[in-house]
Amino acid sequence: MNVLLHSIVPFVGILVVLVLVHETGHFLAAKLSGVRVLEFGVGFPPRVAAFKFRDTEYSLNALPLGGFVRMAGEVDPTEPGALASRPKPFRLLVLSAGALANFIFAVALFSVSFMIPQEVSVGRAMIGQVLPDTPAAAAGLQTGDIIYTIDGREIENIADASYNIRLNMGQTIRMTVKRGTEFLDLNVKARWAPPEGQGPTGIVIASQYPFTEMRSYAPWKAVRLCTRQTFDSLKLARNEVIAWVKGATHPQVAGPVGMAQMTGEVVQKAGWRSLVDFGALISINLAVINILPLPFLDGGRIVFVLVEVLRRGRRIAPQKEALVHLAGLVVLMTFVVVISYFDVVRLIRGENIF
Repeated sequence: MNVLLHSIVPFVGILVVLVLVHETGHFLAAKLSGVRVLEFGVGFPPRVAAFKFRDTEYSLNALPLGGFVRMAGEVDPTEPGALASRPKPFRLLVLSAGALANFIFAVALFSVSFMIPQEVSVGRAMIGQVLPDTPAAAAGLQTGDIIYTIDGREIENIADASYNIRLNMGQTIRMTVKRGTEFLDLNVKARWAPPEGQGPTGIVIASQYPFTEMRSYAPWKAVRLCTRQTFDSLKLARNEVIAWVKGATHPQVAGPVGMAQMTGEVVQKAGWRSLVDFGALISINLAVINILPLPFLDGGRIVFVLVEVLRRGRRIAPQKEALVHLAGLVVLMTFVVVISYFDVVRLIRGENIF
């Protein structure tokens, strides 16, 4: 019962909401573009219930692991009201609208998060140790230096310092520190692949005065902060991919089981309020994944439209495009099954994701 309450229920709730947002983006863009929507489905079949309103059937399905908007003529332009018959800009709008909706929803969730009163650490971040032969040592940082800003952003605690260093991986960052009564601006390189135990810059961070305060923001300030947070999240995702390529880290993936476990760990460690931030991050990930140029995903369908543009309007045969997307679906489902197997093994062993 405890696992159900802290893992499965919040995970399914977040997933259903994000899928509804994503598919609503496709749905509204299709309607505005004159495309006939045959079905708006929540979950995957078998079907539990359905009703029809005007030309669209709305269905609730048994497997709450996704959703879909089924449009007329997604690859065949001969059907009445077909997506494939619409001008290319409209088709691109419809295909990208789901990812755009998830991105906008992430901004909204981050805004709500900043407006909710939360306990925030406000003890300054202090350098507890500078490791030898590291960028920090070369820059002149010293043990006891108090970090005030990184690239112009105020640093209030250890989390801020770590976050802003990771945000600028591979770059030389400008760090303002207080040493005694003097403020110094020092340039420190944040390495992609540092030796084990050193971190990007080669410093160990401690808290100067560890204390917290309750903090929330007015809506207008929350919107400004959340916009920065959203783009920061995209930048962190990009940095993670670059780190994979450079061998600094290894990809960590999770299927539905792993995501449910992750949701439960977030609730247990940070409370229910943290689900707002967690939902925003998943929404951004959903937007990024769906826009990737892979068969069956929105990005894969966009590729076919762009190929058509390059071929000066000559379409790839609908049967061939449908076959490519079917193959993509098979590969995707196989990947989900394999990842879910390892998620289950990790659960049996009692291992945590975080």
